[in-house]
Amino acid sequence: MAPSGSESKARPLILRLDVTGAPMGWIPWQSAVVLESRSMIAWHAGDHFFTFRGGYNRASGARSEATVSSIVAVRGRARHSGSSQATPPLSNRELFRRDAHLCMYCGQECQEHMLTRDHVVPLSLGGRDCWSNVVSACKPCNHAKGARRPEEAGMPLLAVPYVPNRAEYLVLSNRRILVDQMEFLRKRFRKGSRLSSGPGRYVASRRADAV
Repeated sequence: MAPSGSESKARPLILRLDVTGAPMGWIPWQSAVVLESRSMIAWHAGDHFFTFRGGYNRASGARSEATVSSIVAVRGRARHSGSSQATPPLSNRELFRRDAHLCMYCGQECQEHMLTRDHVVPLSLGGRDCWSNVVSACKPCNHAKGARRPEEAGMPLLAVPYVPNRAEYLVLSNRRILVDQMEFLRKRFRKGSRLSSGPGRYVASRRADAV
């Protein structure tokens, strides 16, 4: 049960929830189909539905078919999902997206290869490599700041670093989000979140997308 190669690459990820409706992560359509076939999907919350057709039954001639929506709530506990309140992993890609690809010292918008991870309180001064102590910085600003605190370098921060919650992190970690998925996650952002306008690229989909 699989679409063609080009269609498979274009297929958006499915947003996985736990049975309480808490967002847990992104899964490929293949995993969603497996969950559906095993009756592990408790309910669907998405506006977009995707139908995948497989092979034919030799005896009956019927063709296998599975339909999943863009947002699914799954029974049981997701493997390695951790607590929904756990601090999400820190990586440069998500950090740069959190800061909208802006240098938090000069305000210049930069391409990813021109940005660096800067520790507000340098590691050499006891700072930690964590969301609340890192910002995106262009290479010239990072070099100019060196192993100093912003106030010591005369380079005040344009925005305070923060730890994204689960919903915010899921937006940061996916570059191709369906409109209904974005709206679902947006309702779970922290009040005043800088991600409210959305850093990702959101796509629409047909109501019934059959393969």
